[in-house]
Amino acid sequence: MNQHKVIIVGSGPAGLTAAIYAARAGLEPLLLEGEAIANNDLPGGQLMNTTEVENYPGFPASITGPELISGLREQAVRFGTEIVGKRASQIDLTQRPFTVRVGKEVFRAASLIISTGAKPNMLPLPGIWDWANRGLSTCATCDGFFFRGKAVAVVGGGDSALEEALFLTNHADSVTVVHRRTELRASRIMQDRAEANLKIFWRLGEEVTGIDGKEKISGLRLRNADTGVSSTLAAEGLFVAIGHTPNTELVRGQLELDPAGYIVTTGASQATGIEGVFACGDVQDPVYRQAITSAGSGCRATLDAQRYLESLVSVTA
Repeated sequence: MNQHKVIIVGSGPAGLTAAIYAARAGLEPLLLEGEAIANNDLPGGQLMNTTEVENYPGFPASITGPELISGLREQAVRFGTEIVGKRASQIDLTQRPFTVRVGKEVFRAASLIISTGAKPNMLPLPGIWDWANRGLSTCATCDGFFFRGKAVAVVGGGDSALEEALFLTNHADSVTVVHRRTELRASRIMQDRAEANLKIFWRLGEEVTGIDGKEKISGLRLRNADTGVSSTLAAEGLFVAIGHTPNTELVRGQLELDPAGYIVTTGASQATGIEGVFACGDVQDPVYRQAITSAGSGCRATLDAQRYLESLVSVTA
């Protein structure tokens, strides 16, 4: 019992797509989907906090994030995926078969797919997650379309923040970049592009201290970091772009991570530095972070795992 050909840890688009492909290949996958914890961290990943998804292929009338995850989950179960609604507490990659602990229970697998995702870094304001789907976003590509003709703000000073701001100018009437330092961390070329865009305004040396609004965000409260003087900014959208933290706690010290903490995969594959261990989705993708690219990498991870398992059979045959 508890011996598996493949275990998938994580239940976002990457993990569920990996499960669909693994189940259809007859690998009888086990998927550990986790359980809800604080700060909107839900099984299914960041899509569970997304009201509408309009850019996932195949849904011309849009679909909600939870509906999309529910459909992927149902599809995975239909083909034979076993889903455990608990969070992995420990992974041991030093022995074969690999072991995954869920509390006191131990699962073993010949191959392992890590799809634990990443969480967006958030402003340290009490109750800020209450504004999710009410004007608060961490993804301009996902949500910018819903702010057509509106005034929005982007918090952050790096390349990601300016990329978000530039993208939002395709939809919003005005985009104000709020950064607590007086100097940006973004590359010079990104700063030049943003400064040349007439829709982008600047509130540098200021930090967000509060959010105003009733049903939705209507404005931000700001404070000058040097003088302490408070002010307000009218905005119907708040895009937080202060980075992401990949969920790699379970494999830190066992798998190679890049300087930002993302799992390093090999070449054009989803393989990690340990044979039989694969990674997909936001836990190994610091660039795209889209549901569709995560799903695609989940497909690739299973195809890689399938080839690996077939190689084991051919060696022992």
